[in-house]
Amino acid sequence: MADDITADVLPSDNPSSADGYVGDPAVREEWDARYSERGQLWSGQPNGALVAEVRDLAPGRVLDVGCGEGADAIWLARAGWDVTALEVSGVALGRAAAHARDAGVSVRWVHAGLAEAALPPAAFDLVSAQYPALPRTPDAAAERALLAAVAPGGVLLLVHHAGMEEHHDPHESGFDPADYVWPSTVAALLGDDWRVEVDEERPRVIPDGGAGAHHSHDVVLRARRLR
Repeated sequence: MADDITADVLPSDNPSSADGYVGDPAVREEWDARYSERGQLWSGQPNGALVAEVRDLAPGRVLDVGCGEGADAIWLARAGWDVTALEVSGVALGRAAAHARDAGVSVRWVHAGLAEAALPPAAFDLVSAQYPALPRTPDAAAERALLAAVAPGGVLLLVHHAGMEEHHDPHESGFDPADYVWPSTVAALLGDDWRVEVDEERPRVIPDGGAGAHHSHDVVLRARRLR
């Protein structure tokens, strides 16, 4: 596996930039700008819901969706998982790769949007999406990409901030919950090939520092693909 940033994805019909990014350039620019505002955006600790839900799973292949600065990916790699970590921000991936080198672990970094990445189907024993900002589209492309990536017998773990799906403030610039994927929109697509193991709101394990620390509760969806 590579320690540097690579677009380790299958060929895609979507255009790629010169640096290998696959996806919407506007989304990449938005998140690069956000990360560039601070030397460290997140706490540097793995997300509590991930730790709680994954500690009893046998390590295998995992896809970390929206890996940010790499804390979850590094924790998973240390726990024995074969990690592929996907992120739209090149700034975040640069930090993540540096943190992984410092930690002495290997992670496969993918610079792409989820819907555009053309990931191998049914290839991951765990797909983890922790508080992702996944754009919602009429064809449910992001939701279907999450489901398609899970191998038979594997687990999808989707965690988000409780209450955000109903939060709409016309004075808050640029945020409309209808524009994003939530656990409920993914759960609505689960058919007989899936078994929901967890679908609940719970108190959040709040990290010290980092953006989002003011959120007190999580919505956790954990579903297993049966076939």
